[in-house]
Amino acid sequence: MTIPATLVGEQSRIVLITGASRGIGATIAMGLLQDGHRVVATARKRSGLNELYELAQQSKDLKSRLMLLELDVCDQSSIDTAIAQVNQRWGHIEVLVNNAGVASSAPLHKTSDELWAQMLDVNLTGSFRVTRAVLNPMKKSAYGRVIFISSIAGLAGCLYTSAYCASKHGVIGMMRALALEVAPTAVTSNAICPGFVETDMAQAAMDNIQASTQRAQDEARKVLEAFSPQQRLFQPDEILHTVRFLIGDGARGINGQALTVDGGQVMH
Repeated sequence: MTIPATLVGEQSRIVLITGASRGIGATIAMGLLQDGHRVVATARKRSGLNELYELAQQSKDLKSRLMLLELDVCDQSSIDTAIAQVNQRWGHIEVLVNNAGVASSAPLHKTSDELWAQMLDVNLTGSFRVTRAVLNPMKKSAYGRVIFISSIAGLAGCLYTSAYCASKHGVIGMMRALALEVAPTAVTSNAICPGFVETDMAQAAMDNIQASTQRAQDEARKVLEAFSPQQRLFQPDEILHTVRFLIGDGARGINGQALTVDGGQVMH
């Protein structure tokens, strides 16, 4: 296998990705595996990782650099078990991509305690739990990256998403506090904040628009596209490219930043 340009002069890293069964997480896992990294792709159910499993069957090299593990970010014992398996096989995790997340919308007065708790537990506390579990070995080594997949909803308010916005704003605050903690070490902490990305979550949003307004599917899509000055939905591989950048040695001075991938929707 020829090492792609993204890895020329740089080491292969041990990368753990949460929520890797589909969408952004699956794209990041596939891309980094093909780049030459050792990838630990996780999901609540291992069966959700079948597409990655099929990809890895293409060659012995890919197969040897991919681990597929069950990991529930809401269950500390599940997190600890998965990380112990990685440590036993490869050593400590060098790059953590906190991607697992859920999204739901409702006016604040219709947001139940259960919905509020779910948004915070998965999106915010889940990222906290996994980061806490992998951080110390990173801090003691000569390299480490903690990357949070947040959202522009972590930087600005979005209509009917008070619980989701609160969770993603919390992620940004945690990321920035962590960045100061790790600054004296070789670890960096950053977040990627996409606009609407063409994933199942965006499709669910379009379905909700269609159901509530009786618009056609293409019209519902245009509603989401209109949020960005570029008038488009973003692609998962655009998030992958940003992760690649942050993993690189050239990004070692980038710490505590919320990098938007939104075509200019939020400028901060």
